[in-house]
Amino acid sequence: MFDSKKPTPDAAEYEAFFPSEFSLGQYVPPKSDFSGAVKNTVSEGPKKILAIMVDDRYLPVEGGKLFSTGNHPVETLLPLMHLSEAGYEIEIATPSGLMGKFELWAFPKKDDAVKEAFEKLLPQIRNPKNLSDVIANDLGDDSDYAAVFVPGGHGAMISLQNDDNVGAVLRWALDADRYIITLCHGPAALLAAGKNGESPFKGYSIAVFPDSLDAGANVEIGYLPGKLTWALGDALRGQGITLINDEMKGTVHADRKLLTGDSPLAANALGKLAVERLTGKTA
Repeated sequence: MFDSKKPTPDAAEYEAFFPSEFSLGQYVPPKSDFSGAVKNTVSEGPKKILAIMVDDRYLPVEGGKLFSTGNHPVETLLPLMHLSEAGYEIEIATPSGLMGKFELWAFPKKDDAVKEAFEKLLPQIRNPKNLSDVIANDLGDDSDYAAVFVPGGHGAMISLQNDDNVGAVLRWALDADRYIITLCHGPAALLAAGKNGESPFKGYSIAVFPDSLDAGANVEIGYLPGKLTWALGDALRGQGITLINDEMKGTVHADRKLLTGDSPLAANALGKLAVERLTGKTA
């Protein structure tokens, strides 16, 4: 019997849906490709990574339905696993200080390393920093944050693109010459830095999840319960950002200190790239 392509209802909210069984069979392997971690390579400079998770669950789509989303676990955890192995301390914040939201339906259920990383971070995910407090207390030229990480998952498209504090943190990272790491739908956060004027990322090139999949195949196979109300790639191009990919192949890309990837397929490689750029060390 074939798995259904109909999105699965989320009983916690009216007209909200998880991805279909069929789409999860296509997109969610039982184990990730985590490999190649370089251990204890941080020898100088800032020692922390600020991870900005989403704090909302429901993304409106066309037709009045809601996609029950959040941050993708592989896109969140694999880059952080590489950075943690390298010796960085991970700190999690959300725009409101409320708990971070995960797409747990995308969790690789037979991956012990990912499960261990999740359980280690769970206290912070449940009780994150408030981004406004981070801005008030933890930024500046002497900040101990080496990089800002914005994981993917469609949840990044709910409100990060309009969040003034997200924009402020990313502008700080650019001004302070720190790294910004993001992938898949996480680059929605970049829009926040340019929402009140010219984007500081104008002229940058990035890898990002393709609009064509969200408008086509992801709806057809029931991953999404309808077409999105706005297109991420179009919005990024509208701020003068160049997209280097139009397919999902695991592409990673570095432009100055902005490191990006196109999808969960890029999560492991992006983590390795981040450690290499931050520390100069490779496996």
